[in-house]
Amino acid sequence: MITPFRIDGKTALITGGASGIGEQTSRIFAGAGANVIIVDIDQPKAAALAAELPGASYRIFDITDEAAVRAGFEGLESLDILINNAGIGLVGGVEETEADDFDRIFRVNVRGVYLVTRFALPALRAAHGCIVNIGSVAGMVGVKRRFAYCGTKGAVIAMTRQIAVDYPTEIRANCIAPGTVETPFVEAYLEKNHKHEKEKVRQELHQRQPVGRMGKPDEIAWLALYLCSDQSAFVNGSVVTIDGGWTAA
Repeated sequence: MITPFRIDGKTALITGGASGIGEQTSRIFAGAGANVIIVDIDQPKAAALAAELPGASYRIFDITDEAAVRAGFEGLESLDILINNAGIGLVGGVEETEADDFDRIFRVNVRGVYLVTRFALPALRAAHGCIVNIGSVAGMVGVKRRFAYCGTKGAVIAMTRQIAVDYPTEIRANCIAPGTVETPFVEAYLEKNHKHEKEKVRQELHQRQPVGRMGKPDEIAWLALYLCSDQSAFVNGSVVTIDGGWTAA
């Protein structure tokens, strides 16, 4: 019996790879045999994580800055896997959303995915590699007071499908659409917006998934591993929900 979902010897670049879903993806991919490149803007966290993982390294650059992304890919000899995980959130309906905040979230969540993918693509095509974009159920259904965030994740889903159409025999591109996942991202949201009622709102976040809890970062990472393994060779251009039943209704 061959152990499935191995990615031995493959090089995987993971943006936002030092915390939350990105950190667990870095850990699980390294455990599955990959040489992980952690991309983040938090140098201490990235360096500490890379030191823990066999064959791992890190690069620090801002994914919204074209020159920085270009420089970040310099000297990269090969690339088999790209995980576009880095992203930010924004609370507010259309009337609450300031133009500067709207522009910022699109710079990170959409422009960042575009730039990293653009500079990764030559190496990925050469390797017949794969891309996994971390989207959200917010790109598939309306979420209250998440006007701009929903817009960015809808764009990530659309870009994923378009890339799969342009390069169907050269690379595979898929998107994971999680529900709410218990990460530092969620903790920061609670601290900023619900400082005096954290536990109440945390329970509400648990309950909006029909299974009654938020997801765990490693659950998303295991799905990403499958999508990057040879066992998923027929999966291309897909948007895979992992949301505790949220979008089933």
